[in-house]
Amino acid sequence: MDVVLGLDLGTSGVKVVALSAAGEVMAQALRPYPLLTPQAGWTEQRPRDWTAATLEALGDVSDQLKGAGHTPLALGLSGQMHGAVFLDAEGDVIRPAPLWNDQRTGAAVAEIEAAIPRAELIARTGNRAVSGFQLPKLLWLRSAEPQNFARVRRVLLPKDYLGFLLTGQARTEPSDASGIGALNLTTKTWDKDVLNALKLDADLFPEVVESWAVVGQLLPEMASATGLPAGLPIIAGGGDNAAAGVALGLSSGRPELGSVSLGTSGVLFAPLAEPTPDPLGRVHLFAHADGGYNLLGVTLSAAGALQWFRDKLAPETPFQTLLDEAAGIQSAEGVTFLPFLSGERSPHMNPDLRASFSGLSLSHGRPQMVRALLEGTAFALADTYDVMRPLSGLTTLLATGGGARSAFWLGLVAGALGLEVQQTAREPGAAEGAAVLAMPAAGLYGSVQAAMMTLAPSGQAVAAVDVAEGLSAYQAARQQAVGESI
Repeated sequence: MDVVLGLDLGTSGVKVVALSAAGEVMAQALRPYPLLTPQAGWTEQRPRDWTAATLEALGDVSDQLKGAGHTPLALGLSGQMHGAVFLDAEGDVIRPAPLWNDQRTGAAVAEIEAAIPRAELIARTGNRAVSGFQLPKLLWLRSAEPQNFARVRRVLLPKDYLGFLLTGQARTEPSDASGIGALNLTTKTWDKDVLNALKLDADLFPEVVESWAVVGQLLPEMASATGLPAGLPIIAGGGDNAAAGVALGLSSGRPELGSVSLGTSGVLFAPLAEPTPDPLGRVHLFAHADGGYNLLGVTLSAAGALQWFRDKLAPETPFQTLLDEAAGIQSAEGVTFLPFLSGERSPHMNPDLRASFSGLSLSHGRPQMVRALLEGTAFALADTYDVMRPLSGLTTLLATGGGARSAFWLGLVAGALGLEVQQTAREPGAAEGAAVLAMPAAGLYGSVQAAMMTLAPSGQAVAAVDVAEGLSAYQAARQQAVGESI
């Protein structure tokens, strides 16, 4: 059987899958690598660790395919967005790569906003300056490590570095490139006015091609290291959220269908046919890997908040027990939780916000606290959706992430957002989406849209939970803590 490969370079590890034309997983492999935190607020990884893990995972999948008689036709790429891999003139890595959640760039963000008015930057790139984006990392390097900046000849996103490693060609594509902070979303080319204002050369960044384009062929030395055939087409792919959207069938031609992820963070994904940013930049606007666009709202603590509660306050208690206790009461009985354990992105864009419980009394216990926590994460997503609502056409959300296994939690989300939320029978992710993006080049489908529509998982709606009482209490607490309305 002919198959396509998809690779997702995540924050904790790399995943490789092999999909048939029917979307069936024929082989898969996972390999972890470490996260470096050399200073408070810094998060980095070594590209050589990505390389070693990727070659091992590809080799593992190659062995599985050979044992089953399957033939790989193409490899699509996906990965964590916003990271910065700095390369010298020989293509060698200069220093460890700062990641999407790195917070060292506060001064660089201020430098960008001083050089380019926020409203103009949002109109051009779809986003305000954000500390986690790649562009501030480049300015930070220029200021903090000028000797390293002087050596830089190219800066690549994490998945694009893997593409360079595998093919010798430096390319990127719009869905990931739009998270750099310097891509003009209308033209999908580097915005030279933005870069000139910051005294940066557009040649530092790679050529932008379509997400389903072939960026090169697998080099002979990479073929020897992995067991895959030399000359295997490597496909540009997509940033992790866009690739996951492709796997779920979230098309810019169907703006009514989006997704909600209850992973460590909470993510709302809304496809768009045209680039329509929030004028205040409270949610992200990126290019979508299907050729359109998408709004992305990110709350930093969703299932991560429940993980924190369990680890700190109920370490021996199964998650399901906590969820069952919360579902077993009619309300949080006046207890409110603000889920800002790591600051907040959408819609507040404030890394200094902090979480809190309020309304506690002697009559309350763990069930009320957990229910308030679950409601608080749903209400934080509702804050984000309040910004996205006038810009999108959403009516239905497919649910993903670890929290999506709880129909009760999804019911709270449905009640808070006023949207239908569906659980899916299967939950394909970014690696599967990268494989779907490789299917046209492999000759399995005529277009990415055709593959998406054929392979999209079906969903079953959950029952919405009435959250009116808790929502009003949350809004009052949030207004007092944040000092702003949505």
